[in-house]
Amino acid sequence: MKVKKTFPKILWLIFSSSIFFILLYFALFYYTKKAEKQVYENSIEQFNHEVTKLLEVNSKPILVAINNDTNWDEFVNFIKTKNAKWYNETIGNELEIYAADYLGAYDADKNFIIRTPTPKIRTIDFIPKKEMELLDKIGVNKFYMKIPEGIVEVTGAAIHASNDPLKNKTPTSGYFFVVRLMDIKFIKNLEKLTSSAIMFTDTNVVFPKHKNEISALYKLTDFDNQFVGELLFKRSFEVYFENAIRILYIIIVAFIINLLINLIYTRKLVYYPLDLIRRVLETGNRRAIKELKKTTGEFSYIGALFEENNNQKVELINARIKAEESDRLKSSFLANLSHEIRTPMNAINGFTELIINTKISENEKLEYLNVIEKSGKNLVGIIDDLIEMSKIDSNQLVPNLTIVNLDSLVGELYETVKVTIQNKDIDFKLIQPKSPAQFNIITDDIKLKQVIINLLTNALKFTEKGSVTFGFEVDEKNELIHFTVKDTGLGIDEDNHKNIFDRFKRVDSDISIKVGGLGLGLAISKAYVDLLGGTISLESKIGEGSTFYFSIPLQYSKVEHISVKPINNVETAKTEEETILIAEDDNINFLLFQKMMQNKNYKIIRAVNGQETVDICLNNPNIDMVLMDIKMPIMNGFEAFEQIKPIRPALPIIAQTAYSSSDDKIKIEEAGFTDYITKPLNRERLFELIDIYLNKDKRNEI
Repeated sequence: MKVKKTFPKILWLIFSSSIFFILLYFALFYYTKKAEKQVYENSIEQFNHEVTKLLEVNSKPILVAINNDTNWDEFVNFIKTKNAKWYNETIGNELEIYAADYLGAYDADKNFIIRTPTPKIRTIDFIPKKEMELLDKIGVNKFYMKIPEGIVEVTGAAIHASNDPLKNKTPTSGYFFVVRLMDIKFIKNLEKLTSSAIMFTDTNVVFPKHKNEISALYKLTDFDNQFVGELLFKRSFEVYFENAIRILYIIIVAFIINLLINLIYTRKLVYYPLDLIRRVLETGNRRAIKELKKTTGEFSYIGALFEENNNQKVELINARIKAEESDRLKSSFLANLSHEIRTPMNAINGFTELIINTKISENEKLEYLNVIEKSGKNLVGIIDDLIEMSKIDSNQLVPNLTIVNLDSLVGELYETVKVTIQNKDIDFKLIQPKSPAQFNIITDDIKLKQVIINLLTNALKFTEKGSVTFGFEVDEKNELIHFTVKDTGLGIDEDNHKNIFDRFKRVDSDISIKVGGLGLGLAISKAYVDLLGGTISLESKIGEGSTFYFSIPLQYSKVEHISVKPINNVETAKTEEETILIAEDDNINFLLFQKMMQNKNYKIIRAVNGQETVDICLNNPNIDMVLMDIKMPIMNGFEAFEQIKPIRPALPIIAQTAYSSSDDKIKIEEAGFTDYITKPLNRERLFELIDIYLNKDKRNEI
């Protein structure tokens, strides 16, 4: 009887347990399918976003380069003159820069001018005129189209003068197009970039989805948004959810065979992992994901998938935060830039207005003019820093290696800086090296000087009283030169050490606000040190001062030291009237030359363009000196110099230029100019150059 009573209970227990486990199975099946669907959909969405971003990144260099080229006055001039030589020497050489197969230019009437193709593209003129009409409205556009060679990616831009950066104030001067053929090489590069397999079709086809792979479809459209083709990106996506279902069947059979064992391990093997999956799906609990990875079987795989998905979300959030921080820093930098530019401009405009519109004494006028001059120099310094930073960002700087006498270079810098701080209560010292360089070294002396000057200027700015020292040591064992700049000034908080070389961050304090500036000096210095193959670092404490260290590679030239002989200062002797030709197309700049030299016994002749400069020099042997503007119409200063120099090699030709970066100075020196002077003009520098070169022969006679 007991058996009869127990047996039905056992049967009921088995039956009820089976029902319970079947329900549990369906619950697991539901959550598994839900997890599979969510992970799969998230992966597809992420893959589509990734492909789009990578294709944007792939096109970014072309967009940057084409914006630079089409916002160029010389390109505008080419459209008018159709000078094929200029095009082939400048734009035509940029196929590798653009990584393109075809470069083409059209005039404002949408007529083809010239092209630069690779052997892949033989078609000459294939750009639709409607696309050019679209460029008149939007400036820059990327689209796809079919040509006999295949489907091509076309990036076009309207050509405008540099004074119209928004490309909407003046009519379009012409059009420039960069074309890449979407051949096997192009597809292979995309596959490498996106880490996926790519299928290409020029028809609208619906591709079937597969469980074990994810795909992203990128449609190619022409300028009129019409279908041209499609790129299907595929990536393997291995998820073994089917095994989880099989395991459940095995568990059901095992549960019926051995009820007690299943009852003991049900919670551990089924319920707990399901609960973790639920918690992950509902709340994204990171601890639950870790615990799920520790489980056995397919639940561990599911945990790994959840973790990967979660990590991708974290990366996206971090990227967004970083982008927002970058935007915030740039906004702060631009606000600071606006303030720093407006400050000297306010002084220049304000004191100029006072001089013009109020009655003031000569002493007051001199005081106001000194303020205007100082503000103008500050403004030029800000502009120079911005230009240099722009060149660094666009990777336009390369080291110009020369043979340098390191002892002379450092000594000259010491004497130069020492003169500028005579009115400050600072002990300024040059620490002599324990082991000086045995030979001249090979490095970029201009950039090395600029790094040292930037660090010294920074130290002197933030040291009201105390000492500033600098020096170097040669480390032949490690083939390095170690430089040190130390001050006892304000010091830098340790929290700001990591940001001190960041171009968009400045350590704000009462003194930094007082001295002004964009804070780009240290960022430029780090870029120069990196360019020279070195490293830079600092040690600093608030109230104790700062020490900057930087090292550059040691490379001996293995020749004798170059001795540097100072130029003796000789007073300008005026015994007769000398003739100076000023090549300057700007009336205001020429007027400034006239006013500067009106009390001197010079005969001034003007040329308003490069061709006129050449004609005057070749037809007038009485010209004693030429002040040559680099940027002039018809013929620029370099071209004019090339025509004058072979015929009149002894004629001093001084380049006058608004370009002030180290690379521009090197270009002027390599061209062979006698010397150069930068704008805004410095009166003392002007007369110093006249004294050196105009009266050079007379001093030799004496």
